[in-house]
Amino acid sequence: MNQRALSLSQIEVLVLDEADRMLDMGFIHDIRKILAMLPARRQNLLFSATFSAEIKALADRLLHQPVLIEVARRNAAADTVTQLVHPVDRNRKRELLSHLIGAGDWRQVLIFTRTKHGANRLVEQLLQDGITAAAIHGNKSQGARTKALEDFKRGAVRALVATDIAARGIDIDQLPRVVNYELPNVPEDYVHRIGRTGRAQSEGIAVSLVCVDEHKFLRDIERLVKRSIEKVVVDGFEPDPSIRAEPIQLRQPRGAHPAKAPRNGNAPAGQKRREGSPGNGRHGGGQKSSERRNDGNLPPRANRSGQRRSTAARGSAGRG
Repeated sequence: MNQRALSLSQIEVLVLDEADRMLDMGFIHDIRKILAMLPARRQNLLFSATFSAEIKALADRLLHQPVLIEVARRNAAADTVTQLVHPVDRNRKRELLSHLIGAGDWRQVLIFTRTKHGANRLVEQLLQDGITAAAIHGNKSQGARTKALEDFKRGAVRALVATDIAARGIDIDQLPRVVNYELPNVPEDYVHRIGRTGRAQSEGIAVSLVCVDEHKFLRDIERLVKRSIEKVVVDGFEPDPSIRAEPIQLRQPRGAHPAKAPRNGNAPAGQKRREGSPGNGRHGGGQKSSERRNDGNLPPRANRSGQRRSTAARGSAGRG
């Protein structure tokens, strides 16, 4: 398009899918470039699985008198998804994951990590534990991603490890289980992740392995979904209360500039809250009363919430 080898003058319908992800990744400037090349008179449709204030502002700017269509409650996962948190020390996550897969005889599980490097490393570790696994992320070729997904669907691979962006659009029929190996720092991404299971009225389970570093992320997620997610300590994997939280290095969105380090050497705003001890009430508040122990099997009672996908469009129809 920058080479002016493409004409968009005859476009009649513009569809912006995964609008929240495009906004998060900093693609707003690219969207504006495309809009400038489109006819003024057209139909616009904007789809987003989460509907934040930023998405509403984007819809108001890009769409003309948009009609809002919501197919479910905002920022919620499906009622058919059972959500659980397993508190665990950061250096025992992989051990716990292998234990859950083996003890529960999980034959098909989609696992999320924050980074591509983390996905590759986890696959290597699972293979060492005798669990067939493959990674799917942006550094993989299209052929490699297609093969990994096909192997996963036909049962040749038990664990598919993915990043958030690569997993968008993945639709696996009756996927029984999703694991957040690392919690996302963007709460809405949690809704996207667990929305891979519990589809079409099928039952699904979403398990999150949460260490002390991620307590703030968990609180943000619970605030978004408007419920406390049940905490279950797995026998033999009790968190060490003496371990202090460490700051998590987060990727910068496309086009964003990293924050400058403060001159006084203090942590940036918001980071201090992640660095307290696990005994601090701000990190572990409410966890003790809701925790219970089990041997790694699914407990009979757990929180359930509902997936949604909302649509802001001009004369558009939503999708499930």
